[in-house]
Amino acid sequence: MRAAVAVAQNPDDALAGLELKEWPEPGPREGWSRIRVKAASLNPHDTWTLRGVGHPAERIPIVLGCDGAGITDDGREVVIHPVFGDALRGDGDQTLDPQRALLSETMNGTLADYLLVPDQMIVPKPASLSFAEAACLGVTWGTAYRMLFTRAGLRAGDRVLVQGASGGVASAAIALASAAGARVYATARSEQKRAFALECGAVGAFEPGARLPERVDVVVETVGEATWAHSLRALRPGGTVVIAGATTGGMPPAELQRIFYQQLSIVGSTGCTRSEFESLLRLLDTTGVRPHVEEIGFTDIPSGFRRLLDGDVLGKIVVDLER
Repeated sequence: MRAAVAVAQNPDDALAGLELKEWPEPGPREGWSRIRVKAASLNPHDTWTLRGVGHPAERIPIVLGCDGAGITDDGREVVIHPVFGDALRGDGDQTLDPQRALLSETMNGTLADYLLVPDQMIVPKPASLSFAEAACLGVTWGTAYRMLFTRAGLRAGDRVLVQGASGGVASAAIALASAAGARVYATARSEQKRAFALECGAVGAFEPGARLPERVDVVVETVGEATWAHSLRALRPGGTVVIAGATTGGMPPAELQRIFYQQLSIVGSTGCTRSEFESLLRLLDTTGVRPHVEEIGFTDIPSGFRRLLDGDVLGKIVVDLER
């Protein structure tokens, strides 16, 4: 079968270790299901694997791809919940399991014609979602869902700031918060990306660091050092910053005086549980909210990753495995 495989790691040239090649087709295994992958999305996590960030060299080679959707051998249309973990080890929450792993970390990923995964990672695909739409939900939309509704406790009527609005998690957070009845503001570096934020559901889009029309209840932070000071200043007293990434660096000035005096909450968030993922699917099915998807073919995977590395993406790039 065809597969996009990390065969080596290079911190300076991530794509040097990427190969599109023939790979052994997975066979049956008790408690696991084989899926014919219809669509799979590209994630920054794949490029981290290729660079050797958080992925031990002894796990190379491995098939890339954290997200996907397809059809099981017995004909079910399914979506992959990408987090493999034991809720018992995480005090009832599989994302808190110290041994948790994303798909493509300890088992082969979705960028292949066939995939073998534990049955617990398979969720029925709503008929209202296309395979391409379903294929990009696990890592980005699942992360945004948990950030907003579980970790930040978002309520209808809340005011939200989403930093770096064109990214996968950020654009998902705009759409989900807006669908939940929040007033959403966003920041982005270019006019094109600010227009995209408005398309996703923001009521206002601004340059990074700009003064907002009002202070907000929740800030969705995935950028890190470049936006941290602005995130703290944008919050009302008692507000919450929820963090699921730090693409520009993870060591900004803490501003502890501001945090304790204004009683701000700083909350971390990683991935989503299967239950949260199922709730996300129901929300999309009910509201009609959909991810912004750009579809490419299998042979376009290297150029898709190049665009991801260059920041030249609005929403999600999804690979159509039937092309």
